[in-house]
Amino acid sequence: MANKSDRKELDSIFDNLIETLEQTKQKIFAISEQSRRQYEVLKDELEDVRINISRIIKAGDGLEEKTRTARRRLAEVSHSFNTFTENQIKQAYEQANDLQIELSANRLEEKQYRQKRDSLQRRLQTLLQTIERAERLVNQVNVATNYMTSDLEEVDDAIDNTKLKQDYSLRIIEAQEEERKRLSREIHDGPAQMMANVLLRSDLIERTYREKGPQAAFGEITSLKEMVREALTEVRRIIYDLRPMALDDLGLVPTLKKYLDTIEDYNKGIRLHFHSDGPETRLPNNYETSIFRLVQEAVSNAIRHGKATEIEVKIEWARNQTAISVKDNGSGFDQSIVKNQSFGLIGMRERIDLIEGDFKIHSSPGNGTILMFQIPFKLGI
Repeated sequence: MANKSDRKELDSIFDNLIETLEQTKQKIFAISEQSRRQYEVLKDELEDVRINISRIIKAGDGLEEKTRTARRRLAEVSHSFNTFTENQIKQAYEQANDLQIELSANRLEEKQYRQKRDSLQRRLQTLLQTIERAERLVNQVNVATNYMTSDLEEVDDAIDNTKLKQDYSLRIIEAQEEERKRLSREIHDGPAQMMANVLLRSDLIERTYREKGPQAAFGEITSLKEMVREALTEVRRIIYDLRPMALDDLGLVPTLKKYLDTIEDYNKGIRLHFHSDGPETRLPNNYETSIFRLVQEAVSNAIRHGKATEIEVKIEWARNQTAISVKDNGSGFDQSIVKNQSFGLIGMRERIDLIEGDFKIHSSPGNGTILMFQIPFKLGI
């Protein structure tokens, strides 16, 4: 009875711990978002200050030239006191004095704006450090929460060494969090920033219409449409990276062709060759997704790590299985060193194991890499 009570108490403590971690994450996220908003406001304010400093310096240069001219005039009047009227002498003194006062005010204003600029830059730096710190903390809290709530029983059978098991699990969670952070930054720096610019541009269109008429406003609308089109393209690219919609509609082979064409377009100097032999068979979603991700990871590794310039992707279809090979002319690697250290290769093995396939690697330093996947399936599954 005591054991059952103790277990309930432990479960309650654990649930409270997880809830506290989740609340902590939300608070950190709120601080991060507030800091981001402040950062954007201060960044705009800093830009205004810089514009004003530039304006004041330009005006100051003009005033300085006028002041020098007025001083020369005053010196001329002073040296030839008897040749000028009292009114001319008075006018020369007043003009020189007024310009000197105006120049002093200009220099004071410039100094104030420079101090404000320096203060804004310091605050922006502090906010940036807060945002980066908050991101790291959220990432660490997520890793801790996911690790504590993960079920490691299935991993136990595949990995005998306890330390390797923990490292493997943590690396999976860390990679997931890094991918989420990368995605959030892509959305923030891409579509979110573009949408913010669309709002600003819409205000500008209203002001342009009022001040310059419909023709000028129409030109701004054309520019706005182009901005929205770019935002839409960026959103589609992010969605495609998450999961290509063509995979569900068109199947594996057309989607891979489109993906490899896109990779070739974005990476000048790299040639990708794709072959599909035999009648293509539509496979269950998890099979097609796994094959696509395997090819995606292999091609990405060949470009990023192997520095390959030629990559060949080949799919061979048979009645009850498909064989995929990805061959590159990159730098290759020492399999005895990289085997248990590359998260990309570990992730590939994980995917292959989930669909009960086979995975082989042929690589050595300076001789490129060949990755081969053999995936069995049953028709009609």
